[in-house]
Order: sequence, then structure tokens, then C-alpha cells
Amino acid sequence: MADGRPLPRFQPRRELGRTGFRVTAVGIGDLADRTVPLDQCVATLRRAMDSGLNLVDTAPGYEDGYSEEIVGAALRGRREEMFVIDKIDFLDQPVTPQVETSLGRLKLDAVDLFVFHNVSELAVWERLAAPDGGMAELGRCIQAGKARFRGISSHHPDVLRAALETGLCDVVMFPVGPFCHPRYVEEILPLAREKGVGTVCFKTFGAGKLLGDTEGYGRPLEARPRGKVSSGGHESSTPSLPHLSVEECVHYTLTVDPDVALLGMSFTNEQDAALTAAAAFQRLTLEQLADVRRRAALAIEGKGKVWWNPSV
Repeated sequence: MADGRPLPRFQPRRELGRTGFRVTAVGIGDLADRTVPLDQCVATLRRAMDSGLNLVDTAPGYEDGYSEEIVGAALRGRREEMFVIDKIDFLDQPVTPQVETSLGRLKLDAVDLFVFHNVSELAVWERLAAPDGGMAELGRCIQAGKARFRGISSHHPDVLRAALETGLCDVVMFPVGPFCHPRYVEEILPLAREKGVGTVCFKTFGAGKLLGDTEGYGRPLEARPRGKVSSGGHESSTPSLPHLSVEECVHYTLTVDPDVALLGMSFTNEQDAALTAAAAFQRLTLEQLADVRRRAALAIEGKGKVWWNPSV
């Protein structure tokens, strides 16, 4: 830990769908901040790898390629121990040039999985799944040795169901957390298991909304309710919005049990909190799950759009 104690150690626990790769229950989410030097970001990522985490996710759009540079540098000498996910951001453009550009930033010959990023409309998925669409082109990239598997990330259960039914995806990525639509857990997770498709899930912390007063990813609230408290005879303003704890969020997602819970851990204090919570995991009861969901609805109210849930 940042105070000198070591991070908890994690061991692979199950295969990620039909990939044959045994993954840890927790994965390393986007790690990129252009205000932080590259070597510091690399050291932070390797710190998570040193704790045993063996899946890392990146994308060209994360800090305009900086995330890929960080991941590539952190993987040098350690590529074989990691399952590497990258993304195709531009869904209406040729796939191969995007794949090659990402591999160039990573300085890798191949990644384990490329997914089409944020495929959240059925019409977009149908174009990708067409015989001459993006999934077919990505399949040719796999045949050429530039990746091993393919899939999508999505913010809509209808799209995920359609993708799973086609058999074209080896892994799907989607939201699972205390404030995520129940269809993701009740419908998509079981269907993916039935089809032998790996599940990598995000939004455990609701883009940070569940932990703090933010519109998401650290953006300040436009209008922030505040209350008055007295301390030592002096009044000062303090946030009045409810929050969940890191432990509650992590234990909720691990109880729901995707193959991998992808957690953002860009700084050592975030790693300390997330991995300590994961190491202390105890499965929640149905009553506890319901209570966390109830309080998550209160904690997210007034914090802007929840873009990862379908509107209907």
C-alpha cells in the first residue's frame, strides 16, 4: 500500500469465457492522465500487476492514445502474464488501420482481444455483424495474428442480447454495479454464460458518482447541494449528498459475479481502496444487495445523466 504495506495478492479464478485464459476477479481499467508523467503512470499500472491482476483494458480514445502508450510500456517483459484488451473506437471506419495504429502505440504485435467500443444502438451492431461488416474485418485481423479474440462493449441490453445470439463475440463488456439496469444482471450475464462468452464489466462505482459529488469521472456538479455543520463553534459548508463506500460497490459487483470486474485505479490510493475491498470480499445476501441498490439510487440522484442505462 501507499503507507508501506503491500497490496493484497490475487490469483486467477476462472477462464474468461472460451478464451482459455484464467483471469483474476478484478481487472485493471483505463489508466491515463496526461497531467501525470508516463513513468509514474507505468509504475502505477505495474503496481497493480504486481498484486497479481492479469487483465488490463485500454482504448485509443483514452487520453488520445496515452493509455495505450502506458499499457504498452508497462507490458514490456511481462506480456505473457497479461490478458490485454484494446478497442476500436470509430465504428463506421475501416477496422484494420485502427488495429494497426493501436498496436503501434502499444508496441505489440498483437493483443488478446479487440472490442468495438460503445456499440449501443441495434442498427450499429447490425452493420458490424453484416457479412461485409466490421466483425468480419476484425476476423481477418485475427487470422493475420493481430488479435486472438473479438467482441463489443455496450451500454444497451438489446444490443448485447443480439450480439450474443449471433455467436460472433468471444467476450462482451457492459455495466454491472449498484446503479445499473437490472437487465444486465438478470438477462445478459446468464445468456453470456450459456453461450460460453466471457464477461468483463464496468461501472462498479457509477463513473465515480456513487463515491463522490461528481457528474462522472471527476467532473464537478453544476449545482452542488450543501448543508451547514458546526465544528468547534464555527459553521462551515459540507456536501450533503449521500455516497456509497468503495467496499459496498466492489462487494456488490463481485457478488453479482461477472468473470472480471474492471476497476479504474489510476492512482495508488485508488488501488489501495479498491484492492483492499476486493481482498475482503464476502458475498452479499439478497437483502444486502437490495439495500445497496436502494442507497445507490439516492447517491446518484442529481448527479447528471446515467448514460450507461437504457432509457426504457
